[in-house]
Amino acid sequence: MPTPRRGKKKTESRPAAFPPEDGYDLWLRYRAVDAPRLLAQYRKAVPRAAVIGGGETSGIIRDELRRALPSLLDCHTPVTSELAPGPALVAGTAAALAASGMKAVPEACRDLGGEGYRIRTERTGKDARIVIAANTDPAVLRGVFHFLRLLQTRQDIRALKIASRPRIRHRILAHWDNLDGSIERGYAGYSLWQWDDLPTVLADRYRDYARACASVGINGTVLNNVNSQTEILRADYLMKTAALADIFRPYGIRVYLSPNFSAPRELGGLAGNDPRDPAVAWWWREKAEEIYRLIPDFGGFQVKANSEGMPGPKDSGANHDDGANMFARALEGGGGKVLWRAFVYETDIDYDRAKCAYKEFTPLDGRFHPAVFVQVKNGPVDFQPREPFHPLFGSMPRTPLALELQIAQEYLGQSIHLVYLAPMWKEVLESDTYARGAGSKVSAVVDGSLTGRADSAIVGDANTGSDRNWCGHHFGQANWYAFGRLAWDHTLSSEAIAEEWIRATWTNQARAVQAMKKMMLGSWEACVDYMTPLGLNCLVAEGHHYGPDPAFDAAPREDWSNVYYHRADRRGIGFDRSSTGSGAAATYQSPLREQLDDLQRCPEKFLLWFHHVPWDHRMPSGRTLWEELEVHYDRGIAFAEKMTLWWEKVRAEVDPARHRHVAERLAKQLANARFWKKVCLEYFGRFAKGEDEKT
Repeated sequence: MPTPRRGKKKTESRPAAFPPEDGYDLWLRYRAVDAPRLLAQYRKAVPRAAVIGGGETSGIIRDELRRALPSLLDCHTPVTSELAPGPALVAGTAAALAASGMKAVPEACRDLGGEGYRIRTERTGKDARIVIAANTDPAVLRGVFHFLRLLQTRQDIRALKIASRPRIRHRILAHWDNLDGSIERGYAGYSLWQWDDLPTVLADRYRDYARACASVGINGTVLNNVNSQTEILRADYLMKTAALADIFRPYGIRVYLSPNFSAPRELGGLAGNDPRDPAVAWWWREKAEEIYRLIPDFGGFQVKANSEGMPGPKDSGANHDDGANMFARALEGGGGKVLWRAFVYETDIDYDRAKCAYKEFTPLDGRFHPAVFVQVKNGPVDFQPREPFHPLFGSMPRTPLALELQIAQEYLGQSIHLVYLAPMWKEVLESDTYARGAGSKVSAVVDGSLTGRADSAIVGDANTGSDRNWCGHHFGQANWYAFGRLAWDHTLSSEAIAEEWIRATWTNQARAVQAMKKMMLGSWEACVDYMTPLGLNCLVAEGHHYGPDPAFDAAPREDWSNVYYHRADRRGIGFDRSSTGSGAAATYQSPLREQLDDLQRCPEKFLLWFHHVPWDHRMPSGRTLWEELEVHYDRGIAFAEKMTLWWEKVRAEVDPARHRHVAERLAKQLANARFWKKVCLEYFGRFAKGEDEKT
């Protein structure tokens, strides 16, 4: 019997295990439901869809459903603009649905405001409809994204009764993008905004950006860097901004700008910029009216003033409230808001940088226009891996405060390290300020519930760029997603948000979901361990802010040098902010201030933030401080090692290109974590072991 001839394997003809992916679809990748029972349930519940309404947003909703439903349900699913008998998904405003015969809908939407939505299963005889209703078209769009997320994450949809409205009114993504296309602290390529091509050329990416933001509830975007260039207010740039505003409007997203305080002099030819000068105030009012003519729903201004060389009211002898209130009065005609950043730290205010904003702003409490938010970073220094919450959140009861979070990982490994930031933000949001006794959480200050204030704002400094995957790191997308979800509802858990994102972005395979959740939920604490354990901070290398340099002391200002913050010497390490030091512990309310002031009661995670601690100090573990530092660095590295192993185990559940991308970054992260330990412990060890000559 002749031996069969063997030819070359035609591997190129085999179907790929996964379709090629590059991360561009973010969490809006609508992959077919691979659970047969659920798929049958979904197909039965949604054999077709109807979007009632004739506006632009209604068209966007239809397009989204036409994109999503056939892919998720793996079958033809018609999407129309008219009601029909039988089961279906029906979406529309309360008014539009009532006009189509669904008379009970307006009553059901009465308590939703302008942004909330309801998703309900309504039965008529044997038939059931899933109805998504709201009072405005953009709110209906958000409800549709919520429903699609239920399908993406494989939830039971047989008896839906969901009502959702945002806890924070203004949920804003701020871009530190410059007009030349560069991004300050940007780690994912160049700016999304192609200013040279606007307003005539409108990139498809603008709409995809709006889709992503709307899908998680973001309703505002600041287009330019807080270190602003005056040109952004020129007529030609306002036309460009208006073109973007026109794209974002149907998605329920307003545009904001960061103006340069010196614009009246630089653009208007005035002698100065004093906000108390009627001519200056008039110039800003005219500029606001010019903007409103182009952008009727303009969100307002985000202002960085008298900080890091940026001009401001103090240059003219005025104060922050003078400048902020001038902007607010200029915007009154269109209802815009002012986000006045509290990031100030001139050392003539106080030697301790962590006290400067507190000392500068608390005397101004109650003096700001109602349209002004004082925008406060989560911590009192500068987006460090871990900081105590900013004391202003417990100290300005008569002023609306906006919480500013940094989504870009400037000090947390940038787009190289996998660091899921939701646990960090939850720690801040859940912190008790004691402003009105126990239970006065930062979240209650920010959302206004503590003081009964209706208006509220939260701002996230974006990590987006021109990279195909938007954020430089595929897992960096999770922080954009988490910001939006927490801004909408800060009571959501870090774990729930992580699971949503994983299932929508990667896979619904249970073991892979659990492995990725372990990676994400432990990543921030691990980063703190291998970078800045026990309350250390500001140890990164100067300029690029990546990698360790605890010995750096050559900055032009003392508080720009790393040794200013850790103060390591033969006696110990840490910045004494207790009553025997700078007194920064006293900027917090009782009984927290007494706890932070006491070396024995201060939370271990903030120990070296508030105290200069001897190297041989006994920690609760029984180890000395030096030994505890070693343990934390080792623990952080061990977790980074585990992440590489967990990621390897999910290889079969992830497309090769994205898996390889993440694996390469995890390897770099592990190497960098080991380098942090080596550099920091070698440097600090010279003091702890008495090897340094300094006293």
